Amino acid sequence: MSGEVPKIRLRGLAKAFGEKKVLDGVDLDIRAGHGMVILGGSGSGKSVTIKCVLGLITPDAGRIEVDGRDVLSMKRREREELNDRIGMLFQNGALFDSLPVWENVCFKLLAQKRITRAKARDKAAEVLAQVGLAASVGDLSPAELSGGMQKRVGLARAIAAQPDIIFFDEPTTGLDPIMGAVIDGLIVDVVKRLGATAVSITHDMASARRIGDDAAMLHKGRIVWTGPASTLGATGNAMVDQFARGEREGPIQMELRR
Repeated sequence: MSGEVPKIRLRGLAKAFGEKKVLDGVDLDIRAGHGMVILGGSGSGKSVTIKCVLGLITPDAGRIEVDGRDVLSMKRREREELNDRIGMLFQNGALFDSLPVWENVCFKLLAQKRITRAKARDKAAEVLAQVGLAASVGDLSPAELSGGMQKRVGLARAIAAQPDIIFFDEPTTGLDPIMGAVIDGLIVDVVKRLGATAVSITHDMASARRIGDDAAMLHKGRIVWTGPASTLGATGNAMVDQFARGEREGPIQMELRR
């Protein structure tokens, strides 16, 4: 990395829930201004890793650094200031059904009194335009939106406060291949426009190659491979290639519960 300080650095990250060891010494560097895709089967620890970085879960051991600063030793105010710089696109949109779209988009800004309600509508229209939606969509309720439109609104909300780190949790889940490609294109565009660092969880290999510069694979709580996202399916790592190709036979075997 030529001495460059990673935007996010994880070292020895460990987390267990009872007898279940989910993270077992995760080491990962995420480059500033680049897209990192984290791959892995169900239960491999992808979501727990992100939740540790976000401060939703406290790891049992290890170190988390953002811009070279130890996150776990931050005081509450410092941690809140860091979280203000983070955006999140949730897997199922997680829009507030009781609020119109424009309030959903500007929810964080309104909650923190960083914008007035009078100005929030115009701000929402501006951000909705960045994800290819008309200003009139702002007056609709989430229930009136298609799945693809809900994803776009979720993306608009994630970028409204102009974060410099954005997390994407399965951004193409539930979408047809064409809409998935559209959402991926929007993600790449808005991340580039903001100059942000993007961290994505996905099982969709086509999506991973489109939105990721780098990729990493979690298996049994450890990072077993990192490399260019463009090489997924032809990395030379048997685990990664099996996962990327969706092959039943290989070093990764489904664990049966007894």
